[in-house]
Amino acid sequence: MFTRTSDSCVARFGEAEATVLHAVLADLVALLAEDLDRTDPVVARLFPDTYREDPAGSAELRRYTEDDLRSAKLEAAMTLLDTLPQTGGQVSLGEEQAAAWLRALTDVRLTLGLRLDITDDTDLIAAIDDAVLSDPMSPRAGQLSVYAYLTFLQESLIAALAG
Repeated sequence: MFTRTSDSCVARFGEAEATVLHAVLADLVALLAEDLDRTDPVVARLFPDTYREDPAGSAELRRYTEDDLRSAKLEAAMTLLDTLPQTGGQVSLGEEQAAAWLRALTDVRLTLGLRLDITDDTDLIAAIDDAVLSDPMSPRAGQLSVYAYLTFLQESLIAALAG
């Protein structure tokens, strides 16, 4: 998908791809813009405790760093949204924009992966096959397909940056 030119990473997105990316990133932005629910596993993963053995120390550090971390996550998501035409088309990313895309894709994949209960041990292809066989129109089948697409997109961008 992404290819490397001398000074940028370039990809072309169809309207459906752009719509999906805008939707999942808008959900991430909404989550980050709300009051954070520390009991939500996604929030706990996006904003992990620094000192697992010291909740008070983690809370103290969080008090000083969480706003900046949240702002950085929002900025990365907004960079992706701002550089991707809603109706699709070509995207050309400089180094900083590509890095922001990677951060945003990581956050949105993490969010969706936790909601879908995807772990390192999950065989994504088998999970998609199972979901499609049981009910191809199920929300889970669609969400797993989106997760797989986001994974492919992130890997493509990493390869383009490395090349």
